Amino acid sequence: MTDTTAAPADAPVESTVEEVLIVTDAARTAVLAIRDREDDAETLGLRIEVTGTAGIDYTYDLALDPISDAAADDHLHIAGGLTVMVPDASVSRLRGSTLDVPSMPGQGGLVIRNPNRPNPLGDMGRLELTGGIAEKVQQLLDVSINPALASHGGYASLVEVRDDDTVVVTMGGGCQGCAMSQATLSDGIKLAIVEAIPEVSEVIDVTDHTAGENPYYS
Repeated sequence: MTDTTAAPADAPVESTVEEVLIVTDAARTAVLAIRDREDDAETLGLRIEVTGTAGIDYTYDLALDPISDAAADDHLHIAGGLTVMVPDASVSRLRGSTLDVPSMPGQGGLVIRNPNRPNPLGDMGRLELTGGIAEKVQQLLDVSINPALASHGGYASLVEVRDDDTVVVTMGGGCQGCAMSQATLSDGIKLAIVEAIPEVSEVIDVTDHTAGENPYYS
């Protein structure tokens, strides 16, 4: 549980740690208005958790939970009298987000504006990769990436490693010429490779997208 700096008893407690997500004044006011109607309101915090995906976006659960029930690795931030609790597993997916009220007048509820997007290939998980960059990329393709692409009839292949840190790949099968292949490569394969192999600085696609059915470029 993230430590917060103690404050005088007559002053509101404010956290000095970096916020996982920004809570606008309007959103904080709305949450506090709801919280203050609950019994033991001062003991409750807003828990925000990523629960899954829906298309290209994450899905979330927001709830008022006892602050004392926070897990040891939850990230807690206190500002404006509101404690926001984010489970450790959701921190990287929520970092840089903003909790706000809807921009449409009269629309109720809260919205999360999140610059992060789920990997379209799904959760790659953590793998024990060994060898040089080429060996590690091939292992990642064989174990995680290509099994995910197989459901779409496609695959990705390693072409070469340039300048010791640039990975060149190509896509084939159902991915070649597919209008979604560019997004899959950029948001999925590139992300998976860079996250799994930090020494990789760039991933380049050399697929001929003018070939195959439904070419992406024409």
